[in-house]
Order: sequence, then structure tokens, then C-alpha cells
Amino acid sequence: MGHPIEAKILALSQRTGLDEVTLKLAICLFTSFPFNALLKRLPDHRVNLKCWYIISVAAFYLFGVLNIFTGFRTLFVSTMFTYVITRFYRSRFMPYVNFVGVMVHLAVNHLGAQFFGTADPSKVDITGAQMVLVMKLSSFAWSYHDGTNADHAHLTDHQKSRAISHHPSLLSFLAYAFFYPSLFTGPSFDFADFESWLNCEVFRDLPDARKPRRRWTTRDRNLRRQIPKCGGLVLWRIAQGIFWITLSSVLPNYISKEYMFTPEYANKSFFYKIHYLYILGFTFRLKYYAAWTMSEASCILCGLGYNGYDPKTKKIRWDRVRNIDIWKFETASNTHEGLEAWNMNTNKWLKYYVYLRVTKPGAKPGFRSTLFTFLTSAFWHGTRPGYYLSFATGALYQTCGKIYRRNLRPLFLAADGSALPTKIIYDVICFYLMKLAFGYLVQPFVILELPGSLACWRSVYFYIHLGIAATFFIFKGPFAKPVLKFIKSHHPAVVAEEKQKQQLEEAGPLGDIVKAKNLYEQEESSSNMHLGIPDADFDRFNLDEAKKEFKEFLESYEKWRSEKGLEIEEQNLQKAFENFKEEMGPGKTRRTSFSSYSPKPIQKKD
Repeated sequence: MGHPIEAKILALSQRTGLDEVTLKLAICLFTSFPFNALLKRLPDHRVNLKCWYIISVAAFYLFGVLNIFTGFRTLFVSTMFTYVITRFYRSRFMPYVNFVGVMVHLAVNHLGAQFFGTADPSKVDITGAQMVLVMKLSSFAWSYHDGTNADHAHLTDHQKSRAISHHPSLLSFLAYAFFYPSLFTGPSFDFADFESWLNCEVFRDLPDARKPRRRWTTRDRNLRRQIPKCGGLVLWRIAQGIFWITLSSVLPNYISKEYMFTPEYANKSFFYKIHYLYILGFTFRLKYYAAWTMSEASCILCGLGYNGYDPKTKKIRWDRVRNIDIWKFETASNTHEGLEAWNMNTNKWLKYYVYLRVTKPGAKPGFRSTLFTFLTSAFWHGTRPGYYLSFATGALYQTCGKIYRRNLRPLFLAADGSALPTKIIYDVICFYLMKLAFGYLVQPFVILELPGSLACWRSVYFYIHLGIAATFFIFKGPFAKPVLKFIKSHHPAVVAEEKQKQQLEEAGPLGDIVKAKNLYEQEESSSNMHLGIPDADFDRFNLDEAKKEFKEFLESYEKWRSEKGLEIEEQNLQKAFENFKEEMGPGKTRRTSFSSYSPKPIQKKD
């Protein structure tokens, strides 16, 4: 007997001309809004009922609409792995083991889809949902580790705000993992945000006047719902999503990657090709704009997007789970602005749960943190060669961007930092070059395969890579010192600084104090870290520093072995198994399913 819902979707696909996978995902996105309208009206204190509702809708999507039983198995295996290991494995290595476990599971599916999978056009590729789940599960493990660690002194303010002191019930954890508005497309969010929303604690700063009245209640007619109204904003987001969906359906009829490999394209001019790459990249981004805008609107409708109330402006912020700033990304004039506005929750995950976690507490992130973050980001996206081509080139982009920003931008700024009238020229040129550079950069993400990616870049003579090489030769080559000296001599700020130095030298001891103050302020401002993927700062790369960090890693490993670390971890695993048997014994399954668990704090060893 065939699947009744899938048969109707197939018939609808044939009538509308939309491919089956796109239609299925669109059904999941659009039906999430009426489902959320009911979810937000469930009693605030009925937490278990909300969880059952979330899981039921997710099951309807997975089994009813998408018909992917194997996909559910994939997500369920990773979810239960994290739930079991975080609940029973009491070790400081738990977050690392969990991270490796979920990432290896994701890698197996990436490799399977690349080398062994036979693509079914009627089935959704579950690796997209698994990528979102990996961010959730790895962040949960770290948050739970922070909350159960006896030593909180080394935690940052962000880590303290995300920390979880009790292990959630299986029911609420499954609701978190299978949260249907963001199950397939994201965005990802921390368990602390989900739990705060589930218990309605996130709305505690909202005045009662902004909370809507309940229409159906017999006990108290003045009882109000906690989730504020947001219909206008949601409708505006839906309108945007429909606009991006329409463009993503129409433009591929005129702009496609297949055209790049035709004789007609080969005969086009260089000027035409470099602009075609930008338009193709924009066309490729449209599906992300559509999916992320719609999923964000769905999260806003159910209240998860709530991010605080400003009593001064009397406005509500709804950007808690915002994943992209489309306007900022499309108008970015430098690499940093572009990356910061794209896939924002992934950037946060990489920063807070990879980049800063590899760094020793109290130390500054170095080469090891940067290397692990870039490798994680590339490996998380997949195993296709195109991802690595884009990431390697993107690292060079950031370095070149900092070189130009550090040396050329000050030419268009006054000594006090204000913009000169000529800065508009700098901004326009940067904007134009950014569009061309990103159009060139993303092509391997579109093509994925190595021969096709190189052929695409070859068709425009690798002009961006040649520009990168020229940048390094000019600013890092044998003539770098005279070039930099000449450029900096024309910086208005440098000219003013030279005059100030002369005045300070004439001022005596007082001048030394002022110079020390200025040096301290410069060091403080340079220590700030940007949000998102960390820069691959080849400009400051130090081989000795990399060797030192690798040596420290080996020394810490040898110290761990000498302190019988392996034996201790074997004991921790044995205890985990014993605790698992005890809790899952007869008559105790209800505790695992419906109750949270607060363990004894882990004592940190010196």
C-alpha cells in the first residue's frame, strides 16, 4: 500500500511543476504557522503537553509529509547519543567525546551521500537537518558541563548565562532536538533559550499590558498569555519569504551553473563572466534567504524569537534566533561585514563552542583555536572538495581585507577618524569589489566538485587568486617596507601623530606618561575579537607560536597519562554504565522520561 500523503504531494508536484522535495519542504514551512498558532495558545504551565505537541508535529513532518524513516533514525541516534553520554558520563572530557561522536556521525552521512549514496529526488537529504542538530547537541553538552562543574570561576559571562545545572527529561530533550519550526533549515539555538521559552520565563520582563488576554478561559477572564502579539511582523517576514521563494524559482530558468560549461559562455568576454558569477552566486543564495526567513518567522510566531522588552522605547526585540541579515550581507563592503551577517547562529556556535573551547581558560585564542575552528566549519559543511576550496580562499580574503583596511582606508579618514569627502570613492570601490570577490568565492560551494570548480575559476583566469598573490607580494614581499612607509606617510592620522610626538618630546616627563597611555589604549582596542568565524590571520602567523602550542598539547597529554588519566576515564565509563543500569531498571523509566536530573558537581582537579 502506497503512502497516501506522499501520493497527493506527487500529484500536486506534477500539476504545479515544482519538484517534489521543494514542495515537501514548503509544506513543512508553511504549515508550521498554523501549528504554532495553536502551540502558543497551549496552557503556559503544561510543559509536558507542549513537548508532546512539538514531537507529534515533528513526527508528522518526518513520517507523514517527508516519508523519511531512515532520516528519523539518523537524527534519533545522534540525539540519544548526546542524551545518554551527558546524563551518565561524569567526566571533564564529556563535551569533547560528545562533539567527536556527533561530528563523526555527521561525517559518515556526508561521506555516504558523496560516495555511496544514490540520490532519490523524492527524498530530503537529512544531512541538512543533522547539521543543525550537531550544533544543538554539541552546545548542550558544553552548557551542561559548565552548569555541573564545581569550579565556575573560569567561566565567561556568556558561558554562565548558557549553563544548565540540571539534566532535562527525555521528553523535553526530544522536543528541543526535534523542534519542528527549525528542524530542517535551522536556526540553531541553545537549550537555555529553549527551556526559558518552554517555561515562559523568557517573558518575565514584559509588562502585563503587552501580554494578550486569553479568549477561552472559565476560571479567570483576566488571565493573560505570556507570548506577546507579533502577527504584523510575522506577516512581513512571510511576505519576504514568499518573495525569495518566487525569485529562487524563477531566476534559475535564466541563470544556472550548467551554462558556465557551455561553448556560448566560453566565448563571452571576461567582463561578462565575472559579473555572471556574482549573479549566479546571488541566485544560489536565494533558497537560503527563503528558508531562513520563513523559519525565523515561524520561531517568532511561537515566541522563541522574543529577545527582550525595552521599557524606554516600549519596543520588543524579536531577533533571538535571527540567522541572516540580508540587507547587511548584500550591502557589505568588506569581508568581515559579509561573514558576520551570514549564517549568524553558525558563526556563534563556532565562536562559543569551538574557538573559545579549544583555548585554555584565561589564555588568548591562538593558532590552535583558529585551525580547529576552520577545520570544524569546513568539515561540518561536508566532505565535497568545493567547500575546502572556498574556505581556504575565504581565509585569504580575510587577510587581504585586513591588509587593505589597515593601510588604504586611513587615507580617506581625517586625523580624528571622521570620514573625508573622498571616502565615498573608497566605499563604492570596496562594495563593487566585494560583490565580484564573493561571486568568485562561492562558486565551489555551488559546483562542489573539484574539476568543475577549477574549470569555473579557470574561465576567469583565476583573477581573484592572482589579486591575492599580488597583494601578498606588494605588502609582504621584498619591497613591503618602502611601500608601507610611503602609504603610511600619507595617512592623516600618522601625520598628526608625528606632530604630536614632536610636541611630546619637547614636553619632557609628561610626554612619556601620555605616550604610555596611548600605547595601552592601542593594545586594548586590538585585543577585541569579532563575532563569527575567527580570522585566519596569516599576517600575524607565527610558526614558533604554533610549535609552542603543539608542544604544550603533547606535554598536557603526557601529564594526563602519567596521572593515570586513562584508568580514571575507564572508571568513569564503568560508573556511567552502572548509573545507566540503575536508572533504567524496573520501575524507573518514568523518571528518565518525565523528570529532570541534578547531578553532583564535578570537582575540577589541579
